[in-house]
Amino acid sequence: MNKPLPIDAAVDVDAPAGTVWSIVSDVARMGEWSPECRKVLLVGAKTADLGVRMVGINKRRLVVWPTWSRIVRFEPGRAIAWRTRESAATWTYELESTAAGTRLVARRAVGGFSVPTKLLAPLLGGAAGHDRELADGLRATLERIKAEAES
Repeated sequence: MNKPLPIDAAVDVDAPAGTVWSIVSDVARMGEWSPECRKVLLVGAKTADLGVRMVGINKRRLVVWPTWSRIVRFEPGRAIAWRTRESAATWTYELESTAAGTRLVARRAVGGFSVPTKLLAPLLGGAAGHDRELADGLRATLERIKAEAES
């Protein structure tokens, strides 16, 4: 099986970092922006913070599956990241103030395909094909966050 593709994207948002942060850090709303993630539930917490666990419900075509994640980086106003148990991927969103507003950068870091990913890959059309969809989905997610922040 091939190595995971690097996935990252960035968008310039015409809104202050505080506005963008209030959206990005509300991870329970991720299902509103992500094409694949349909819902996120925080476990034992009302808001995101370092160490908080999350359950994600994802859907691709007819396949629906849960994921378990833990927030591994939480820097208010600057960055949030969570590591997903099943894929061993870390999803990071970082904010940087610019003259015109905020630059929002998102990436997925993963060293290799996990055993669960390898087992589920055939249902998802192959891990590499899914990576390409995830890259497109990450760009779409950023565009949707941008639209909300600028509205």
